[in-house]
Amino acid sequence: MRHSARGQVDPFIVMDVMQAAAKAEAEGRRIIHMEVGQPGTPAPQGARDALAKALEQPLGYTVALGLPRLRQGIAGLYRRWYGLDIDPARIVVTSGSSGAFVLAFSALFDAGDKVAMGFPGYPSYRQILKAMSLQPVGIPTTVEDRYQPRPEQLPDDVQGLILASPGNPSGTVLRKDGLAALAEAAQDRGMALISDEIYHGLSYGRSCHSALEVTDEVFVVNSFSKYFSMTGWRVGWMVVPHSHLRSVERLAQNMFICPPHASQVAALAALDCIDEAEANLAVYAENRRLMLEGLPKAGFTKIAPPEGAFYVYADVSDLTQDSLAFAAEILDKAGVAVTPGLDFDPDRGATTLRFSYARSTEDVAEGLRRLAAFMAAR
Repeated sequence: MRHSARGQVDPFIVMDVMQAAAKAEAEGRRIIHMEVGQPGTPAPQGARDALAKALEQPLGYTVALGLPRLRQGIAGLYRRWYGLDIDPARIVVTSGSSGAFVLAFSALFDAGDKVAMGFPGYPSYRQILKAMSLQPVGIPTTVEDRYQPRPEQLPDDVQGLILASPGNPSGTVLRKDGLAALAEAAQDRGMALISDEIYHGLSYGRSCHSALEVTDEVFVVNSFSKYFSMTGWRVGWMVVPHSHLRSVERLAQNMFICPPHASQVAALAALDCIDEAEANLAVYAENRRLMLEGLPKAGFTKIAPPEGAFYVYADVSDLTQDSLAFAAEILDKAGVAVTPGLDFDPDRGATTLRFSYARSTEDVAEGLRRLAAFMAAR
């Protein structure tokens, strides 16, 4: 059987690390998970209760753009978080943020188009683009710029720009004026703008700003995975301009029919579970404090302090030139799973690691203890 060229995407390395960690656990080892951006907490109780009640009746197809009540509820979230009055008709419920990216790229770009993004950045941007016969273009960012691109760095002859704030793997945040400058520069160059805001709600100090605060000419992607601790439920959303709504709807009808009905029911209830979500945020804040204190003591000194999400991105060029092998060594000898930077930056990632602090504070403390012992003995 033949293979398509566009199907030959790179692996999502963090998933390979998870598999190696699972193999070690199956052999009886206790592994501390600092590799994956998955909250250690369950979905909010209200979400679970709502689904249990809904299961008493048949769950079937919903309309392609999602349950109207859920779209209205998400619009309410934008009023609470940003003071924005978003028409619920512009909100498209998706099968996780991954489904949103597939729809956005399909609606905005043609085969062969180029789409720019900052490196380091979320690896699936690149791989989804490649699988759709699009060309990812990396913008090398620096720790001095908090791993965010500058307007003057935007390349010519590029049809799209993906921004992420808070960023993955860095956790750094774009200020409102930075968002505005990048949005204006993209518009001046005729570039479609996509803003990944999946980690909104998870910030420490300054609040995050939505690209919708500076422009309506943007596709904004978000999800219930992170702030609402619903990774496995696979339910996200987009806010799209009215001009693109019907195109996105037709694509969604044909590609996905609709998002999972059960997950939509749970997501609607989760919107009212803010106390639980904020309690989880307090745990991440303590975990962050421990990481920023413990990683330098262990020997990981070159880090960009994260302003959001639940990651620390570390420059380990003084320790290795092969982050893949280094991560494997840490897993083998310390029992701590971390992610090689090659996932996020194919050009410079051989000298970086990402540490996640999304799990319990007890696990984070134990992971830091193990990392310190490993580095001391190395």
